[in-house]
Amino acid sequence: MPSELSPTARALRALEILQARPGTTADQLAERLGVTERAARRYVGILREAGIPVESARGPHGGYRLRRGTRLPPIVFTQAEALGLVMAVLDGQPEATDADDPVGAALGKVIQALPENVGRQAAALREHAKATPDRYSARPDPVTTSALVAAVAARRRVLITYRSESGNAWQAEVDPWAVVVRHGRWYLLCHSHRADAIRTYRVDRVRAVGQTAHEFEPPGDLDPVAALAENLGTGWEFPTRVVFDAPLAEVAPWIRSPMGRLRPSGDGCVLVGSTSNPAMYAQEWLATVPFAFRVQGGAELRAAVAEVATRFAAALTPQDS
Repeated sequence: MPSELSPTARALRALEILQARPGTTADQLAERLGVTERAARRYVGILREAGIPVESARGPHGGYRLRRGTRLPPIVFTQAEALGLVMAVLDGQPEATDADDPVGAALGKVIQALPENVGRQAAALREHAKATPDRYSARPDPVTTSALVAAVAARRRVLITYRSESGNAWQAEVDPWAVVVRHGRWYLLCHSHRADAIRTYRVDRVRAVGQTAHEFEPPGDLDPVAALAENLGTGWEFPTRVVFDAPLAEVAPWIRSPMGRLRPSGDGCVLVGSTSNPAMYAQEWLATVPFAFRVQGGAELRAAVAEVATRFAAALTPQDS
C-alpha cells in the first residue's frame, strides 16, 4: 500500500478488508495495510469512533469482524482501483466510451460517484483512451448469461434453445458446468444429454434458457478453462480431418483450440475436429497455417478449401490487356 495514504484512507481500507475477510487478526490487518500491528489497532479504533461496529474475539478462531447486519458507507475506490476498472471496461467493451451505451451509462454513474481527485482521472481516461473492437468478440444477452450462471451456481439442469452459426436450431437438456470467457467470447461448458457428451456452446447463440427440476453434480476435478480448450473443436455439424507432413511440434503453435485436436501421425501430424462453419475454417484458420496440408475430410471442408484455392488461383491469372 502506498505510504502517502492518509489515516482516513487507511481506515477505509481496513473496513474493506474486514468486510471481505471476517476474522482478520491484528497482525494480518497490519500486513495488508503495510503498517505496524499497533497502527492497525488504531485504525480499527477510528472505525469504531465513526460508529462502525467492529467486534473482536480472542483465540484461534478470533479476530476482527463487522457485526452482522452492519450497514456500510458507499463503496470507496482507490485511484488504482478506479483506473483499473475503467481500463477493464474499455478493453472488454470499447463502446463504453459512449454515454448512450448501456455499459457506458453504468460506467458514467460509477465515475460520477467517485471522489473528485479519483473521478477526474477516471473520467479523463474514459474520454481520451480509444479501443479497437475485437472483430471476433461476441457479447451475449445479459439476461441469458445471468440465467446460465444462476443454473451453474444452483447445479440445476436447463433446457436451452440454440442456433448454430450455420443457422440450424435445436433444443437440448444440458448440465451447465461453467460459463467461461475466452478471447472475447462467452462459452457454456456443459454435459449435453442430447449428445451424451461434453459440449461447448457460444452463449450469444443461446436463444432461450428453461429451468428443469433436475439437479446434477459436476466432475470433482473440473478445470473449466482447460476443459473448454480441450472440447472447443468437437461436437459440431461438419467433421474435419486435416493431415500435415510437418512435425506436431512445428504445427501446434498455429492451431487454435476450436480447430480440433492435433495428434502425431507418422512423420507428421493429423488435426481431427468439427466445425459449424467450413468456410471460416478454410479461409480464416487453415489459410494462415504455413505448412502444406491435405484435407481428408469431411466433404464440406474439402469444398470450402477448394473454393478458397480457386479464388486464390484466379487472383494470379493474367488479365487480357
